[in-house]
Amino acid sequence: MTHKKKWKVVLLILVGGFIGIQFIRPQIDHPSVTADIDAPPAVKAVLRKACYDCHSNETQLAWFDKITPANWLVASHIREGRQLLNFSQWDSIPKDQQKAKLFECLNQMAFDRMPIPQYTMLHPEAKLSPADITVLQDYLSGQFVAGLPDSTKAIAANKQFNAWLGAPLTPSVKPAPNGIGFFPEYKNWQAISTTQRLDNGTMRVIMGNEVAIKAIREQQINPWPDGTIFAKIAWDEQIDTQGNIIPGEFKQVEFMIKDKHTYADTDGWGWARWKGMQLQPYGKNAMFTMECTGCHKPMRDNDFVFTKPIHLSTK
Repeated sequence: MTHKKKWKVVLLILVGGFIGIQFIRPQIDHPSVTADIDAPPAVKAVLRKACYDCHSNETQLAWFDKITPANWLVASHIREGRQLLNFSQWDSIPKDQQKAKLFECLNQMAFDRMPIPQYTMLHPEAKLSPADITVLQDYLSGQFVAGLPDSTKAIAANKQFNAWLGAPLTPSVKPAPNGIGFFPEYKNWQAISTTQRLDNGTMRVIMGNEVAIKAIREQQINPWPDGTIFAKIAWDEQIDTQGNIIPGEFKQVEFMIKDKHTYADTDGWGWARWKGMQLQPYGKNAMFTMECTGCHKPMRDNDFVFTKPIHLSTK
């Protein structure tokens, strides 16, 4: 057999194999829509073009998405996407968590983590513009209006804040569902930054333990060293009579604990949260950490930390 004929045989085998595997196809279901997200048309338009192919039951496949073996990867992305978030089953998300889920989506988009690059490379129409991001930001910020000046509320908030300051450092607090215990000494840590959540109108102060402060001073924060602990304290925003935003009701305190071995399954960080002045552990079970890791994934290149520390003296 000549060299040319050998290549023809190889080509025929490859073509035949390619045609044959087209009959081995993954199943991509299209369940009914039980409750789509209720949002303005402009917001839904952004979500539809960027999210719905993997995060809804209204998946629209292009012709090249249906070719084996590419369709196996597509099917895997759809299954995983729907498990994490399905806009066609929006009612399955508790109402008090729906805005937080949209805030997570916004972060993923703003930091160019979603849609994934492999998808936008073949579906350029799904790529988001700065204007698209602004549409989502405006929608979320418009969902919350800071409390109007109210002397009764201000007095109550100040009383609660003083009670929070004076609470004992050894309170009896149940551990989080994943077994992480409360850190009552967090009030004595040093403040390293502040932040704001536009989806729920909370102001936050981030405190760091001694390990975190030392890492900041030595500029060793990516990655953060094991033993680093952050405490993020959240209060409702309230407007005083002069129009200043001040702390209102205490909402929660949450912790991030760095230990790349102990918490290898959650990106090297342990997560825990306690709600209200009663410090009730958050989460029905240990799976609540999926919310935390999902929100922080856009910051993978920053060791999953959003916080940009304020300047600390090296002296």
